[in-house]
Amino acid sequence: MASSALLTDRYELTMLDAALLSGTHDRECVFEAFTRRLPAGRRYGILAGTGRLLELIEQFRFGDAELDYLRSNNVVRDATIDWLADYRFSGTISGYREGEVFFPGSPFLVVDAPFAEGVILETLLLSVFNYDSAVASAAARMVTAAGGRPVAEMGSRRANERAAVAAARAAFIAGFSATSNLEAGRAWGVPTMGTAAHAFTLLHDSEEDAFRAQVDALGPGTTLLVDTFDVEKAIDTAVRVAGTGLGAVRLDSGDLPNLVRRVRDQLDGLGAANTKITVTNDLDEFTIAALAASPVDSYGVGTSVVTGSGHPASGMVYKLVAHREHDGTGEWIPVAKKSDGKATVGGRKHPVRRLDDKGVAVAEAIHVIEKGATVNDRGRDLLVPLITDGVVHREHLGAAGTAAAREHRALAMAELPDQAFRVGRGDPVLPTLYV
Repeated sequence: MASSALLTDRYELTMLDAALLSGTHDRECVFEAFTRRLPAGRRYGILAGTGRLLELIEQFRFGDAELDYLRSNNVVRDATIDWLADYRFSGTISGYREGEVFFPGSPFLVVDAPFAEGVILETLLLSVFNYDSAVASAAARMVTAAGGRPVAEMGSRRANERAAVAAARAAFIAGFSATSNLEAGRAWGVPTMGTAAHAFTLLHDSEEDAFRAQVDALGPGTTLLVDTFDVEKAIDTAVRVAGTGLGAVRLDSGDLPNLVRRVRDQLDGLGAANTKITVTNDLDEFTIAALAASPVDSYGVGTSVVTGSGHPASGMVYKLVAHREHDGTGEWIPVAKKSDGKATVGGRKHPVRRLDDKGVAVAEAIHVIEKGATVNDRGRDLLVPLITDGVVHREHLGAAGTAAAREHRALAMAELPDQAFRVGRGDPVLPTLYV
């Protein structure tokens, strides 16, 4: 099992080092992860990354290689090296279900642990949630803009190799139908798709030879890329080679609204009325929305989805919000930042999604818990157990956890009011209320 322990910032370990020296490392704490604001103009966010994070926490172990690196580079004291050698997260983590909708201030992850155990997870969990949620939030907008037409993720060549897999998973949770990335299929159960690129056409002596080779290999139900040279001639050739049962043609360039209409008319005129049209030309939610009236059957999105459609991070932060009193009374002490523009709300939180009598969400109610008080709110509780006393809840992991997150995303979005699904700029569709 590969270690994830050094996928972190140095200051996490120097804080741990100092806390061990001062004797505050084992003070019981509550940490929260949340976003201060949504990207400008966005109306909601989609949480993704939980299943990946839980696996990475299980792999957060300091083996000989990691310890030797820390020792040889004088990152921490020898006593801290010894402590890290035995590190296993033993705390409890609850959070929003993966695929849940979130808003500014939503405490989507709550970590109960001694300071030392909780603080060193900060970089890892933020790197996962900030990226995966950015992709999922953008992807959900693209799915809405597509109006029920399938959208495939094909951005691996626009991201690093690890981010490509994470992006494919997050986009699938957000409603994409498939990915081109095979590792996302193997590791997370995301359906995969893909046929040929322009290089395959250029390899052959003619476009017809390329089409025949692809049809011979994959059958007439394949998708032929028809814009390498002349689209009109390519359509004629494609139908002649594959017959009127040709599965689909793909367009990767041009004035898509006009081109798609011409291609549809040409296919129908050739008797290929059931041949579908997929487009893949630098699409985002806005260009997809602009094609709503065009006879497009499916979309493929690359760069825009793996970069969060202009917002590659979600602005998420991880803050200490409470710790036990150190005088032996055991009382919880709320703590908060007062920094200008970065103030936080101290104390343990209990978030609830309030719904009206028709089941439509109307508010994100964040109850601040004081001295063990109980919450009496008829809304939908948002926190579920993820890790209990160091033991991961396995239903969140792997392909099954990914599929469950996809299902929950659909349910959570179905609660939102209609204005949430406008692609244009707007404020968060639900207010965040601290009660």
